[in-house]
Amino acid sequence: MRRVVIGLLVLALAAVPAAAAPRYSVKRLGDVAQLRDATTDTVVSVLLPVNNAYEMVVKGHNTIRMTINSVDQMRAAPGLNGIPLLAPFANRLDQDAFYANGKKYNFDMELGNVRGAVPIHGYLSGTNHWQLVSLKADAKSAWVTSKLEFTKYPDYMKQFPFAHTITMTYRLANGAMEVHIRLDNLSAEPMPVAIGFHPYFALTDSVRHDWTLSAPLKTHWLLTDAKVPTGQTEPAENFFGGDGHAVPFSRFADKPIDDVFSDIERDAKGRGTITFKGVSQSISLTAGPNFKGFVLYSTVPMPPNPNPGRGSGGGGRGAAPPPVSTGPAIPLSATDSGPAPWDRGFLAIEPYASITNCMNLAQKGLCSDLASIQPGGHWEESFWVTPAGY
Repeated sequence: MRRVVIGLLVLALAAVPAAAAPRYSVKRLGDVAQLRDATTDTVVSVLLPVNNAYEMVVKGHNTIRMTINSVDQMRAAPGLNGIPLLAPFANRLDQDAFYANGKKYNFDMELGNVRGAVPIHGYLSGTNHWQLVSLKADAKSAWVTSKLEFTKYPDYMKQFPFAHTITMTYRLANGAMEVHIRLDNLSAEPMPVAIGFHPYFALTDSVRHDWTLSAPLKTHWLLTDAKVPTGQTEPAENFFGGDGHAVPFSRFADKPIDDVFSDIERDAKGRGTITFKGVSQSISLTAGPNFKGFVLYSTVPMPPNPNPGRGSGGGGRGAAPPPVSTGPAIPLSATDSGPAPWDRGFLAIEPYASITNCMNLAQKGLCSDLASIQPGGHWEESFWVTPAGY
């Protein structure tokens, strides 16, 4: 009788379905946080000290263009790989100074954090001062939130003397990654908002020449030889050769793109989307209404490197240091076995709070969309990265 009862219990337990694994989960591997969406087979990896999402791997394909081989390299010199934050100003300024509230603020170039005769991309993309706030998952998403106390660092405040904090969240939900940023003004004066992001993307099913771009932008800003807006504009259709909805990348076959745009077509929520497609894959960046300016940046691909040990990153403002010979502590997890994505080409779709150099152009009456945060107030916005066709 006992054997019969035990047998019945075994059969009953076997008939109980195993609990389904949660769709969303998080994992911490040293100073790397990983967000996972099991349903879409998507993993977002964030290097916490620099707060940079260097991977968005979908079914083994990294949608983010990388020119480095390991997380160790990312720690040492993140450069413009992944999705760097450009702050306190995005892209270029026309002098080694900026204007705010009618006052000119000169940079101390001897500090070394503001670079070049034409200052570019601020000085926070390589910082390692971010502090983890939360790393969690629930039934709807997985996310990681970090904060940078800008005010704590004298070299930062010396160049941009507005006390503030920056809070950022990477959230993975329904196969899309949201990047949310919030600035809190702790200073006694209004603070200009001139930040932006520099996400690098690459498709693995085709090469740059065969991609199609949908960029419904209306205004193209004319640039000086130093790639700084003059204040003059033209219809973006002059640049795209049409309305921007289906632009073949073959149009740019023999030349780089590094151009500034504004006035994107927006939906009922005020969001605008830029997409590029290959054979089946596509990547879309959707920006919220507080992102007013956009830069499209793409160089002509280099031929495949016959000596992978020496790297194959392209030149220009997005160049990365060559790979080091030491082995990675945590390998990059993209598993695509074809040519490296940066050999196929890349596109950086850069959402900005305002157009390039707007702080200085506004002083001249040539830029009207510069945001400002009142004392005690805040500014926040999101953009979303959505891969498809993987």
